Amino acid sequence: QVQLVESGGGLVQPGGSLRLSCVASGSTFSSYSMSWFRQAVGKEREFVATIVRSSGSTYYGDSVEGRFTISRDNAKNTAYLEMRELKPDDTAVYYCAAIMLYGLFMDHRDYDIWGQGTHVTVSS
Repeated sequence: QVQLVESGGGLVQPGGSLRLSCVASGSTFSSYSMSWFRQAVGKEREFVATIVRSSGSTYYGDSVEGRFTISRDNAKNTAYLEMRELKPDDTAVYYCAAIMLYGLFMDHRDYDIWGQGTHVTVSS
């Protein structure tokens, strides 16, 4: 199975942008649907976005719809999360996750392949 490493987090002002990357190694990246979740302090892990393997269809959580974009580059074994118009409520640890099943999976309990997370802080 793949191993995942996120990067790209940091401190950004409200209204700013960041791009997170998730590099996969160890297996066939294109066979996995890739997702991003986030977890703020004291809160449950929340679904952010997913890109379904094969079809490339994308789905987003309500709180990020229209501001975030998930994409993937199978040649680079990398998934991305482009984040725009960031708000303080977007502050969290962002995790990428992989699943080999075909379909839409928005519950973090469905996933057993995770990266270590990258911190995003939105503050002035």
